[in-house]
Amino acid sequence: MAKRVVPEAGRRRRRPTKRGQVLTHELIVETALRMLREHGAAGLTARRLGLALGADASTVYRYFRGMDDLILAIADELFRHAMADWAPTGDWRADLRGLGLRIHHAYQAHPQAAALTASRVTGRPNEVASDETILGVLRGAGFADGDAVRIYHAFIDQSLAFAILDASTLALPQASREADEEVWRDTYAHLPARTHPNIAATAPLLVARMNSSAYPTALDMLLSSAAAQLEA
Repeated sequence: MAKRVVPEAGRRRRRPTKRGQVLTHELIVETALRMLREHGAAGLTARRLGLALGADASTVYRYFRGMDDLILAIADELFRHAMADWAPTGDWRADLRGLGLRIHHAYQAHPQAAALTASRVTGRPNEVASDETILGVLRGAGFADGDAVRIYHAFIDQSLAFAILDASTLALPQASREADEEVWRDTYAHLPARTHPNIAATAPLLVARMNSSAYPTALDMLLSSAAAQLEA
């Protein structure tokens, strides 16, 4: 059975924790983000979070219905990071490109949290505000509602899919990540043209590109397609 969430006024501690902090929803989420960054998903438990906050583990459940509720709050926090200080330019394509890169960057800054949250739908204020903004940019550009929703769907799923893919790479141990990168230089770059003519012909370009994220390119392709549809 889900635990009852105590309203903010009722759950606020009357005295600081052992670490001299007054607990808040925001402090718990930021501490959880730090723990994910430092220890990964396996390191985020109510007990360890309580220790990091200088409070009893049960205190977490006065703010959240459970650990999954905390995960959803983390997902919403990543959208807050992405949208912070964003302002429209009036150019719909530039605005969507900027929003996409902001979302991608916010998730890459917290790769362990990205892998844990990018597939979730929270329905919380920052996520909802992001969706409202993206749809507003599309409708304001002149896209019909059906097309706006279709492009929005592709846009947000593309952003989050690349967030998970690229975050998974960043979350690898450094030795594993470097070993994967070396495969392009040590294997693909030396395949003979006799057996692999297409790879051999493009090897320098592959080595130059394949260890970086393809998200900006994929985003530009999506926006070019949308722009062509709008012009037509």
